[in-house]
Amino acid sequence: MKFKKKILCIGAGYVGGPSMAMIAYKCPDYRITVVDINPDRIDAWNSSELPIYEPGLEQIVKKTRGKNLFFDKDIENQIKENDIIFVSVHTPTKTYGTGADMTADLQYWEKTARQILKYSRSSKIVIEKSTLPVKTALAMEKILSSAKSKFNFEVLSNPEFMAEGTAISDLENPDRVLIGSHETKNGLKARAELIKLYSRWVPKENIITSNIWSSELSKLVANAFLAQRVSSINSISALCEKTDADVSEVAKAVGMDKRIGDKFLKAGIGFGGSCFKKDILNLVYLCRFYDLKEVASYWENVVRINEYQQERFVSNILHSMFGTLAGKKICILGFAFKADTGDTRESPAIYISQKLLMEHAELIISDPKALKNAAVDLSGIKGKVKYIEDPYQAAAGCHALVILTDWDTYRKLDFHKIYKSMVKPAFIFDGRNIIDHKKCFSIGFNVYPVGKPALSHFKV
Repeated sequence: MKFKKKILCIGAGYVGGPSMAMIAYKCPDYRITVVDINPDRIDAWNSSELPIYEPGLEQIVKKTRGKNLFFDKDIENQIKENDIIFVSVHTPTKTYGTGADMTADLQYWEKTARQILKYSRSSKIVIEKSTLPVKTALAMEKILSSAKSKFNFEVLSNPEFMAEGTAISDLENPDRVLIGSHETKNGLKARAELIKLYSRWVPKENIITSNIWSSELSKLVANAFLAQRVSSINSISALCEKTDADVSEVAKAVGMDKRIGDKFLKAGIGFGGSCFKKDILNLVYLCRFYDLKEVASYWENVVRINEYQQERFVSNILHSMFGTLAGKKICILGFAFKADTGDTRESPAIYISQKLLMEHAELIISDPKALKNAAVDLSGIKGKVKYIEDPYQAAAGCHALVILTDWDTYRKLDFHKIYKSMVKPAFIFDGRNIIDHKKCFSIGFNVYPVGKPALSHFKV
């Protein structure tokens, strides 16, 4: 089959893989190739067990793989063959030198830019798909123009706004697609090419354009605003617990204000994932770079409240279980940072589990999709840890259940059955406020939600 366009994506992770699968699904006359420096990841994309879990992803990959979607290890030749290149490489928080623990580590991004320059045999449209600091496109342009090549490299910014767990529906029905470009003749021409691609399935009114710097900054700010709401309601949950208010009732009353809305107002143990913390710290670093100290401090506190919420949760477990966890078995229900994903990056469960192990608790960790990643995250940590997928087996013989991920399956558990198998007195610490607390209390559990009065059988 002769394809109208040939598109390459460098980076086969949580952004690159699903994004390219959706383009292939919606544009069967386009050839889409995904490459990655990790050959094992490419093998996994070509196998029956994909390297990431997203509802609906496997079905789309099976429909397109080998037809117009390909996963390849030959980065050099694929750069030569393709004229549109999405760059979706890893941009972790820098752990060394200037900007350590705040700004993004751009070494992989720069190496990719140099690869594109080295192996290109024609002009390219290069599209930023990773979340990057403002002005990263300028750095890429400097690299791509450094050899004074006869080829033209036009750099666009096209950040993703999908959420893990709903990535496929977000990609298929996005509330907006943002394309940033230079306002030059070549920049507008490249922008038009990308608009033509997305117009195959996205309504034109949902495709918005901007200058390239606004596009880069918009991604950071969007995540910062969402994280800010999580930290705001979590800060109020602490006050609710002290005043016997119910954070769910407060959130409902506040969320019904049309100026505010009810999204991201669920109290819990805090946000996780690869974006929120990283992007906020990126924003903090950017503000400090431009000597905006007060602005930097404001956003840094969003992260601090998130950490405080997790510290508070662990402290509540310790205090409620008579001041000691030594030798007690605690069942962790959920290790992924949110439901419907196996991703554990920056998951609150990592910090909470480490702290419980430091108190000499024994952990039995259960999760439908994240046990492999959990084992990696806790490797090297001293203490007794078991990994059991079945929640009933995991809970048997435990002193407490600690719910850390809002998997729907946990709402439907038979807590009568679980209670019978546990050591008494039995505790539930619901870090996501997803179960029926009154029902579990009536069964016999001592129930400790977030931002709500505890339901305890102990006389105060």
